Amino acid sequence: MYKIDTPESEQDFAQYFELRWKMLRQPWNYPLGSEKDEYEQVSQHRMVRNADGQVVAVGRVHMNSSDEAQVRHIAVDKDYQGKGLAKLILSALEAVAREEGAIRIVTNSRQVSVPFFESAGFEIEREAPSEFGKLKRQQMVKKISASNSILLHPKWCKQLQETWYETIPITEQMGIKIHQYSGKTFETRASLNKNINLHGTMFAGSIFSLATLTGWGMIFLQLKEKGLMGDIVLGDGNIHYHKPITMQPRAICNIESFYGKLDPLADNHKCHIKLQVAIMDGDNAVAEFSGVFWVLPNADKKDA
Repeated sequence: MYKIDTPESEQDFAQYFELRWKMLRQPWNYPLGSEKDEYEQVSQHRMVRNADGQVVAVGRVHMNSSDEAQVRHIAVDKDYQGKGLAKLILSALEAVAREEGAIRIVTNSRQVSVPFFESAGFEIEREAPSEFGKLKRQQMVKKISASNSILLHPKWCKQLQETWYETIPITEQMGIKIHQYSGKTFETRASLNKNINLHGTMFAGSIFSLATLTGWGMIFLQLKEKGLMGDIVLGDGNIHYHKPITMQPRAICNIESFYGKLDPLADNHKCHIKLQVAIMDGDNAVAEFSGVFWVLPNADKKDA
């Protein structure tokens, strides 16, 4: 029986890095410590334990951009190779990449590992820089798609996403993406790696921004539902933090928390909207945001 685990304690990471060094650096006479690089703090790490709790496989993934993840340092103890553990690790890392909003995964594979990645759906894109100045590598890529997402009006959601990126560039830098819209529920997600502080948790300011944009986005989509147009501005926002975010930042706004009417826009009157946004770390509630927004009429009352 093998178990996928996330290293958390100092002992976990000591075993994790020891196996990485043993399999990927020791054979070329590189010292302990050479198995680490500058991306460790912004990466998601996974490992496999055997029935005795021994770490027998490791791997990590980090985000290169808001939509590209990179898998690195997959290693399996030589006594456990051939048991499918590398594929188990890779599958876990792909799941993390999807949760982070990636639409493609890249890896720089040594020649000996190319068949393994090809069997997992990766394709050679181009030659990558050699490792240690002598080991030839290929950059390989695999396109992925988010799972379990519902977009009731994909064109509206795409327009909203593009509006954020074009008018609020920090949203792309934060890795904020629309995850689902059902008409009644609107959910966004952000990249933890792009919003991480020195404690390994999400910046409070980033959480507030994610919540504010989620509320703003819900109003944007509700305007679309009614065929109306208006300028959405935040009047007031309050957030209560209960726990830090250490895994997957999620923000959810339900129509039940939406108070106010948009119909006055049709008569060129401004609207007053109150709503709430739940902030989640994976499946755990960690904060609540209450926002007051104003929707101001513009020159075009109706959405074309």
